[in-house]
Amino acid sequence: MKKSVYLLLMLAMVACKTDLNLRPFDKLSPDNAFNTESDLQLYANSFYKILPDGNSIIRGDVMSDVMAGKDVNNFLIKGGYSATQSSGWTWTDLRNINYFLAHYGQAKIPDEAKNHYAGMARFFRAMFYFEKVKRFGDVPWYSKPLEMNDPALYKGRDPRAAVMDSVLADLDFACANIRAKKDVTCSQITKWVALAYKSRVCLFEGTFLRYHSTNNQLAEKKWLQASLDAADEVIKSGQYTLNTAGDPTMNYRNLFINETPSANEIILAYVCNKSMRVFNDANWYFTSATYGNRISLVKTFADTYLNIDGSRFTDKPGFDNLPFNEEVKNRDLRLQQTIRMGNYSREGQVAAPDFTYTYTGYQPVKFTLDSKATDGVAENNNSIPIIRYAEVLLNKAEAKAELNGGLSTDDWNATIKPLRQRAGLKNTDMPSTVDPYLVSQFYGNLKVPVLLEVRRERAIELIMEGFRFYDLMRWGLGGLLTNPYVGLYVPAMDVLMDLNEDGKPDVSFVKKVPATKVPGVYYFLIDGDQTRLSAGTSGNLIWLGNIVRTWEDYKYLYPIPYNDLSLNPALKQNPFWN
Repeated sequence: MKKSVYLLLMLAMVACKTDLNLRPFDKLSPDNAFNTESDLQLYANSFYKILPDGNSIIRGDVMSDVMAGKDVNNFLIKGGYSATQSSGWTWTDLRNINYFLAHYGQAKIPDEAKNHYAGMARFFRAMFYFEKVKRFGDVPWYSKPLEMNDPALYKGRDPRAAVMDSVLADLDFACANIRAKKDVTCSQITKWVALAYKSRVCLFEGTFLRYHSTNNQLAEKKWLQASLDAADEVIKSGQYTLNTAGDPTMNYRNLFINETPSANEIILAYVCNKSMRVFNDANWYFTSATYGNRISLVKTFADTYLNIDGSRFTDKPGFDNLPFNEEVKNRDLRLQQTIRMGNYSREGQVAAPDFTYTYTGYQPVKFTLDSKATDGVAENNNSIPIIRYAEVLLNKAEAKAELNGGLSTDDWNATIKPLRQRAGLKNTDMPSTVDPYLVSQFYGNLKVPVLLEVRRERAIELIMEGFRFYDLMRWGLGGLLTNPYVGLYVPAMDVLMDLNEDGKPDVSFVKKVPATKVPGVYYFLIDGDQTRLSAGTSGNLIWLGNIVRTWEDYKYLYPIPYNDLSLNPALKQNPFWN
């Protein structure tokens, strides 16, 4: 997407040089830059660089409670993170947007067109500010471009509530004025993108207020209702559906491995294209022993995937000490489309979980291509979703479950049930009992059965898409980031394990690598420090248990970067980060 925007800008520069009636490009001014609809469109294309790229999305769950990688983020180590390491306090994109909003009105075009592009600008301003508020809390609100000598450059931060009200006003304007025509390329901002994104923003703010004890029930309800209404509008439009075409064991994963986005479900994507040389590096990141973080699912999360009959896997006696090849059988079909298991193969060769690339055994395939050609280069051409219809369904379900009326059976059937049906589950009825495993391992004192199930569904459906960290932040569950990194069950040391039942051993957990190795076997060293088994010589693999992770509630907000605070002391540091 970004590459196509840059190409448009370059073409415009060439056009300026070939038209003698235009001023030189370096003399461009508001008088000749904001006259036609083409002018506004060209300028608006520059806003797209605010969108996340594919690489940032696939790395989005590196710091979470449901995945483990090669190291522990300094953010979770006592004294390991400070204002000198903080980042994100950059404002260039905002000035670009505000400059446009200060001048677009002079264009000699119909109001409908002007309002469309103003809506685009305000959509991106809302996105810019939402990311700032999520990270820092209170931030200074600027609605106009500032000059170097403007005293507002050195003002303090505005209250979160005021900033978020301005964000909502921007989103409301965007939803009302951006054109509604569906974009089948999934690369352009439309009314439906704005509404879907609004449902995300409003759900975040409503639940953040609720679970951070602000005691402002009117504000909570306002945000949750706005999320519900925005999601409802997308749903009722009939523009999108879940992708259920083709093989049910692939229709979920196909959303993440194809070059052409599935426009029936994907609302906005980072569009990769081989011919245009726009890539992501998912294969290199997930199938490299050195380049990537080697992140994999942890067992406690894998255990939350239901059995294919709809029953809870964790209700099965002995679920915690089943061999890997048994525990992954007859489960929610999304599990086999998210990790290597069963008969997964690459280029015609069976491919069991490879401990060259995984520390837990639950090795991701969700974003990786089955071809090995890109394992060592940043040339994946699969497009990466930014907003999906599935998220809109989840946003509606959660907002409704959090509102006073709760989630009805009809609401469940319109939101969660279709997701579980696509996943092949046989019983998709709304549950009426609390899952004790979800309570004990993840959600503490939450005892509302349907809300627990909505959270289960959200975590599974959106895994690895960059939602989990900020879901924990808004729910007030940062402490989950200190949970142990638990891997698969190991029945005994020095035993050859066949993880995918192809008749060939794949891994052996040992205290010392044998002098004579069995071909094709990875010998995983249990050193009793960085790696250990929960019962000594057997049990679940525990990764990085030697590193103490800590959580303090002040970490729900990042610190203002030290250099920026030095330039403007009026900003004041977030509590306890001094």
